[in-house]
Amino acid sequence: MSREIAVVILGESAAPLARKLVGALPGARLHGLANRVPTADVAFADVAGHVQALFEAGSSIVAIFATGALIRILAPLLAVKERESPVIAVAEDGSSVIPLLGGHRGGNALSKEIGSLLGVAPAITTASELRFSVAFDEPPAGYRLANPEHVKPFTAALLAGEGVRLDGAAPWLLDSKIMIDPAGPLSIAITDEIRQGGPRSLVYHPTTVAIGVGCERGTESEELAALVRQSLEEVKVAGGSVSGIFSLDIKADEPAVRAIADSLCVPTRYFTAAELERETPRLANPSERVFREVGCHGVAEAAALAATGAGGILILPKRRSGRSTCALARAPAPFDGSRIGRQRGRLLVVGIGPGGRQWMTPEAMSFIAAASDVVGYSLYLDLLGPLPRGTARHEFPLGQEVERVDSALDLAAEGRTVALVSSGDPGVYAMASLVFERIERGAPAWRPIEVRVAPGITAMQAAAARIGAPLGHDFCAISLSDLLTPWPIIERRLRTAAEGDFVIALYNVVSRRRTRQFDRAREILLQHRASDTPVVLARNLGRIGEAIRVVDLAALRPSDVDMLTLVLIGSSSTRRFARGDGTVRIYTPRGYDRQSEAEVAE
Repeated sequence: MSREIAVVILGESAAPLARKLVGALPGARLHGLANRVPTADVAFADVAGHVQALFEAGSSIVAIFATGALIRILAPLLAVKERESPVIAVAEDGSSVIPLLGGHRGGNALSKEIGSLLGVAPAITTASELRFSVAFDEPPAGYRLANPEHVKPFTAALLAGEGVRLDGAAPWLLDSKIMIDPAGPLSIAITDEIRQGGPRSLVYHPTTVAIGVGCERGTESEELAALVRQSLEEVKVAGGSVSGIFSLDIKADEPAVRAIADSLCVPTRYFTAAELERETPRLANPSERVFREVGCHGVAEAAALAATGAGGILILPKRRSGRSTCALARAPAPFDGSRIGRQRGRLLVVGIGPGGRQWMTPEAMSFIAAASDVVGYSLYLDLLGPLPRGTARHEFPLGQEVERVDSALDLAAEGRTVALVSSGDPGVYAMASLVFERIERGAPAWRPIEVRVAPGITAMQAAAARIGAPLGHDFCAISLSDLLTPWPIIERRLRTAAEGDFVIALYNVVSRRRTRQFDRAREILLQHRASDTPVVLARNLGRIGEAIRVVDLAALRPSDVDMLTLVLIGSSSTRRFARGDGTVRIYTPRGYDRQSEAEVAE
């Protein structure tokens, strides 16, 4: 599985080169110092802490800043070489590419890719790669090394001049500068069988085997895992040769299927019933009962064969446990399981905050960066700025919330990773609840979709931060829109909140055709609040034309607000005061001073 590539810069002068690399390297994102690189995909304030966190998380780091600073930042973490993440230093003018760490864990390969993009030769210094044009602990795609702990003594013997005999076919070894000797004292085996390696014998497993599985709804993960283990042992196939776990698309949300893939560190991919039905002539155990239930004559065998293609052969017919099935097929050549079939669709519901990128969380930015498709109201998509290269944009006008959600779900059902963009927090008067409502009531194809929600800063939080701390004690939020909620219910909530002396955030306060409700809300609040209760009016938060002012509750009028205005109404304890610079600050004390006074009195 590919690593995330973090291209890290500390200023805009490095941004042109960084964006070139991000645009060309799959999975790359731009990480920038928050106060210097406002357009970064991921912003950070603590340089050392952020780079160290990336390193410990296993991300590949491409640093376009001073190499000395990079070395000093990472020096405290360099304890175990085998767990080093790739770290590449790139000169800001693109004149040099240096793999500092993790050369044999992807660093050298990434350096070569960057060097090719920039037209420079990377400064690779690892002895085996220079001498033999091959990195033994970093085989090419389609092969996995079974015993990396033996690479060092094996390489030392090879550098001393000992020959190597090959057991199996591997073009990348034949094309290298290794001295091949059929009687050599060293050996390299290329096989999908379970084989024991050693200091003088390396074992590589080609990813030629597909595991097809089926299971009843809610099957325990351990049951399926045990069946897969038994199946591999029966045909003596090594887990390192498994390219993926494959099944029917309606099983995409089965935890047992995903758990076995995670345990083998391989992808899960899925086929439609029609795709699996085309494999029926090759099945060893076609079943009419299975056809009646899911629309194809087999799941485990058909999925394994579909994954390995026309040249694939069934090496283990269907095996069954109480509630699950498993079959194995072998392809004639290594293949990338992540490119076969369809992945489980993902819907990432993203809260982008009330305005600009400065209020987006790192998780929200990572969701946008990971998406193949971004769906949202056109204004919200504009606030994101340029999307990562290759990301499809699907924009909708205001008012088409259901259509927006359904479109995002349909795209995710095709196996895409879709970001559904919402202003503020998607769980507060926004898209997240509609997503789950549509899944519960909607198309069966939506049920297996993985849904994740990235919270965002709400308008009331942003307004409170701008004016002081009016939400310092108990508060609530109420929408005045009666489009979806009957007005009598809204009025009852207003009255209850006013009687409870909550600070109240009012959303959707007026529209061009709806002002009566705002006047009525003010009347209700004045029955329980003093006429000089401070009211915060916050408009266009985080955007061009941002305006925040404070008025008395009695002076509040519909002309003061519109649909872009958030209204915060203080409680009986909310205070306002003017500072020396003339600014007004609003806060609601929680009573810490009174508590301190009581403790002193005791």
